[in-house]
Amino acid sequence: MDMRATTVYERNAAAWVGGKRRAWNEGGTSSSKTFSVLQLLILISMHTKSKFLTSVVSESLPHLKRGCIRDFQNIMGEDYDAKRYNKSEHIYTFDKALIEFFPADEPSKMRGGRRDILFVNEANNIPYEAYRELDIRTRLFTFLDWNPVSEFWAHENALMHTPDSEYIHSTYQDALEVLPPEVIANIEANKDIDPNWWNVYGLGLIGKVEGLVYPFFSQVEELPSHGDVVYGLDFGFTSHPTALTKNVLLPDSVYSEELIYEVDLTNPEIARLMEEAGIVKHTDLIIADSAEPKSIKEIANFGFNIVGCVKGPDSVEFGHQKMRQYKQYWTKRSLNGIKEQRNFRYLPDKAGKLTNKTTHRFSHLMDTRRYAVVGTEAANPLMIGVAA
Repeated sequence: MDMRATTVYERNAAAWVGGKRRAWNEGGTSSSKTFSVLQLLILISMHTKSKFLTSVVSESLPHLKRGCIRDFQNIMGEDYDAKRYNKSEHIYTFDKALIEFFPADEPSKMRGGRRDILFVNEANNIPYEAYRELDIRTRLFTFLDWNPVSEFWAHENALMHTPDSEYIHSTYQDALEVLPPEVIANIEANKDIDPNWWNVYGLGLIGKVEGLVYPFFSQVEELPSHGDVVYGLDFGFTSHPTALTKNVLLPDSVYSEELIYEVDLTNPEIARLMEEAGIVKHTDLIIADSAEPKSIKEIANFGFNIVGCVKGPDSVEFGHQKMRQYKQYWTKRSLNGIKEQRNFRYLPDKAGKLTNKTTHRFSHLMDTRRYAVVGTEAANPLMIGVAA
């Protein structure tokens, strides 16, 4: 197998062969943490001489499919054999070994059979009890990785610094030889925009959770089958994604599902994706960012019932306050929505005092949901645009 490896791979491999019991991978974005561990797990599975089971665990199945499973297939490349992958059980069979993928939100899996190696992906999003149940049923070795958004049970219990543990810190600087230049430039462009983001995702340092705009939310499998359905749309292009959510509004709750989260979309492409997402023309209500009336008009010309949610003095903070009156839910497949809500914060001023300004990088799906809630409650004079 032809693989390009980073020093992060080498350090994990050294921990595996060097008599350690666990490797704790903490670091920034694009540092190759997940990719490197999966590379090592694949090589171990390909060359073992006896039966061997590896479990790869993350917070939800959608998270696994978009993350570890996709990376696994990319690493395998031409060696990947679709016939060896059980899609219903999410198990890949090598000659002697198995690699299984399952979510930490299935209690029966936590208390199931034993394994030889465990990999807990984004461990900060998994409860400590779930990790402990898995780890005590692991015979040889446990790998873990995460972005240090804030302190969690690994820090609180000082688990990373026991004699049988290897602590591996990494940043994008550890993967410069394998990262495209545009990825590096995008990471470094945030250095002076959001200090907390740069600390966490650029430098791999522990961040602060103070000032979360919406600190509380839960995850659900599906949207409710009853309630008012309103779609929210936030326009983007090269630097920021176009974001679309389907929102089900109940008297005290808002349930949301991410439908679009892509850059470089033209208005005709947005209209096509909206139709593919099942939005009914002339009927379903879409409330969009009113800063782009031309885009609203073009999408309306495709037959969609789209209007703009007016922005006025203090309207954004009013919308945040209105959102906090609701219990908030995301479907588990809304990975970008979940990530945004965990990172959407008020920014501090130079003295460290929180302002009403929010971190823009994690605002896109947050805005779509706010448009839907505020726009639905608003009187007609607060709405602009032409409904087709």
